[in-house]
Amino acid sequence: MTHATPASSADILLRDARHHSGLWQPRHAFVRGEGCYLIDADGHRYLDLMAGIAVASLGHAHPALVEAVSRQTERLIVAPQNQANDVRSDFLEALFSLAPDPLNRAFLCNSGSEANEGALKWARAVTGRSTFVAAKRGFSGRTLGVLPLTWTAAYREPFEPLAHQARFVRFGDLEELDAAIDDTVAAVMLEPVQGEGGMHPADTAYLQEAWRLTRERGALLIMDEVQSGAGRTGRFLAHEHAGIEADIATMAKGLAGGVPIGAILMTDTVAAAMPKGGHGTTFGGNPLAAAAALAVLEELRGGLLEHVERVGAYLKQRLEALASEEPRIREVRGIGLMIGIEFKEKVAPILNALEAEGVLAINAGATVLRMVPPLIFTEAQADEAVTALRAALAATSAATPEA
Repeated sequence: MTHATPASSADILLRDARHHSGLWQPRHAFVRGEGCYLIDADGHRYLDLMAGIAVASLGHAHPALVEAVSRQTERLIVAPQNQANDVRSDFLEALFSLAPDPLNRAFLCNSGSEANEGALKWARAVTGRSTFVAAKRGFSGRTLGVLPLTWTAAYREPFEPLAHQARFVRFGDLEELDAAIDDTVAAVMLEPVQGEGGMHPADTAYLQEAWRLTRERGALLIMDEVQSGAGRTGRFLAHEHAGIEADIATMAKGLAGGVPIGAILMTDTVAAAMPKGGHGTTFGGNPLAAAAALAVLEELRGGLLEHVERVGAYLKQRLEALASEEPRIREVRGIGLMIGIEFKEKVAPILNALEAEGVLAINAGATVLRMVPPLIFTEAQADEAVTALRAALAATSAATPEA
């Protein structure tokens, strides 16, 4: 069946609106991507600082990813996890050449929420406990199984009562963390960099204490690396910056560059706790996703991690210089290419003005502008982004009482 080329973005949006769920109201109809740029049906070109919300790790239409996926579609697309295939074996070897010890096993799935749900299930299998500790402002997914550990009440409360018990502690507060972990706690689940909650990196001391306390009290430490993993902070997993060892780390988003994938990385001990047949998936670890992820990992092993560290530091430096002369900016924070700019006002008008300058970004809460561009982002594109942000701030300068 062939489809006529849409006449315009308006045409695509109109047809889309007839059948989508109504949870969002799209503003753009993109039909093509080139590296760090997106092009809509009307030919407008945008510098993409969203990357599908930290998903398009190699940007759009990266030759290595295109070639890997195209080649795999001609060979084998479907193979369940109880059947081995060559590309998945190659992917797993590459994965654990990058993942830190003692992570040595993986269950492959299809999304971040699914990975986080599976991590909770494994933690219960290991410990026999059913209570979890999570962080205020944290976000671990919207599906019912992991929703109890997502802080935002608007996501949780309409669906309560929920399956798991969760205790929320203030992110970075060592006393609250200490008080929350007792002999009923199966695991502490933390993001090493809170993404949806405002782009807050965890203090090294906080993560190290979480590591110590969980070991002391028989709980597991789960690092939610769905947004921060796969090289986004300049290390393969963000918790490596703190020098700690996780029992479980969850991944998704950028791991396969846009092809749906999730992964629960775990130690040998954790893996052994699940009874045979105790967990499963139909699509997880399929050869197509494995081929895409392998292409991403090969780029990371080929120098992309060092590139992220260098360009991320440059972007942050440029933004901090802008903040020093812009009183509306409260703080610039983040690591690698996971950066948040907190304003003293709501950020929506600034995002709209930035879009008018040809740059797409996203919020992380009401007052934080989030930048999570493709990992191939360059210093020249960082300059382009900062120039556009400066213009957007000038365009909105009349607006704004403090938040």
